[in-house]
Amino acid sequence: MIMRFAAVILSLFLFSQSVYALDIVYPKSQNVTINSTTTFFVGSADTTIPLKVNGKTVSVHKSGGFAYFVDLNFGENNFTIESGDQKQNFTIVRPKLQSSSTIQKPEINYETPMFVSTAKDNIPLRSTPVDDGINRIAHLQEGIPLTVAGEKNGFYKIRLNGSQNAWISIKDVSPCEGLQPVHLLSRTSVEDDKYYIFKIEFDQKTVYQIEESPFSVKFYNVADKPDSTFIFTFPLPQRLAGYSGYFEGNTFILKIRKFPDIDKKRPLKNLKIVIDAGHGGNENGATGCLGDKEKDINLKIARNLAHELRLHGAKVVMTRNGDESAGLQERVDITNKNDGMIFISIHGNAVPDSLNPNENSGTSIYYYYPQAKPLADAVLKSMVSGLPFKDDKVRQRSFAVVRNTNALSILIEVGYLINPSDNSYLIDEEIQKQTAKQIAAGIEKFLKD
Repeated sequence: MIMRFAAVILSLFLFSQSVYALDIVYPKSQNVTINSTTTFFVGSADTTIPLKVNGKTVSVHKSGGFAYFVDLNFGENNFTIESGDQKQNFTIVRPKLQSSSTIQKPEINYETPMFVSTAKDNIPLRSTPVDDGINRIAHLQEGIPLTVAGEKNGFYKIRLNGSQNAWISIKDVSPCEGLQPVHLLSRTSVEDDKYYIFKIEFDQKTVYQIEESPFSVKFYNVADKPDSTFIFTFPLPQRLAGYSGYFEGNTFILKIRKFPDIDKKRPLKNLKIVIDAGHGGNENGATGCLGDKEKDINLKIARNLAHELRLHGAKVVMTRNGDESAGLQERVDITNKNDGMIFISIHGNAVPDSLNPNENSGTSIYYYYPQAKPLADAVLKSMVSGLPFKDDKVRQRSFAVVRNTNALSILIEVGYLINPSDNSYLIDEEIQKQTAKQIAAGIEKFLKD
């Protein structure tokens, strides 16, 4: 630990000897429109010369990076940034308030229900009529018939049973002819080395919802069941380690991964782990104070992590190995195709114009499905104990790459690229290596516990 932080101090000392020309990386243009009460300037400057914005002295980090938070008035806001004989002028326009043309419409309840079916795969069924947040309660395949009881804000209200409704986007469904109660025909189960597998056969597809605590699947519109709801409950003898549920024809197939036997001395041995370096190709991600691109930092940390995990016996799959594009669904598909048990997505953080970059720093980890929270907790605890980043919390968020029920999936925001201190750590090669070691240690701790 002492040697590691000595290396950090040495690298920062070397940073302090660098002389930077004045370079503003945000805003990206000297004439921009920003619809916010505040914004910030992020960039780099010579540490040996005073940096001023409209005559006010700005603190410059020893690495050369800086971030400066400013208020915006309506109309034009003019800023002059000076470092010695270097000067840049910025004009930022904050638009005047306009009356909103969007009027929230009241909920409409239909006297006579109508019937629709999902028009494609992976359609979110939501608990509220809002296309945002963690309100997804299921992801439905194409051809699932639904009963519509009303609408609001571009969503249909879906009647699940006599007491429960859900919401689905109007654009994600198409009309269908009527809807008859489904009949449960059979239930079978098998298991292999990796999975418990259940097959539940109906005479037609129906809407369903998977819950984790206790683990169960609710099937709606089922004949001869209380409140037309059939609840399949499986008492897990283990922690969840990934699962999937889907219709194959009219048979619902539920696969629950068995938690593998863990070798206490080598807990990562033979575990399949997918490492995802965020962004890539045409997607740069955020830009750091010194001009470094998030996609490049992500890839360096991801490669170090892959190396570290392989040293400990893990089988590693990378979603990208170089500066190449990979879609969000493609990253998820790679995980599922390779039967990954753990999915780790590496990112660098940023903030919107409304927040001060100097007041936001540290490592945060995001998960979507509750099964992944213990992994997120263990990894964050390991990272903040052995790295110079502060604890920026574990949070549940609806990010596309972690809405992956086939694996324990987390997204790590290692640090804030637009925070000068965090940025200096993120681009330090020694800290990138130590970040990989601490992530690996956190995964091991999760497995051993």
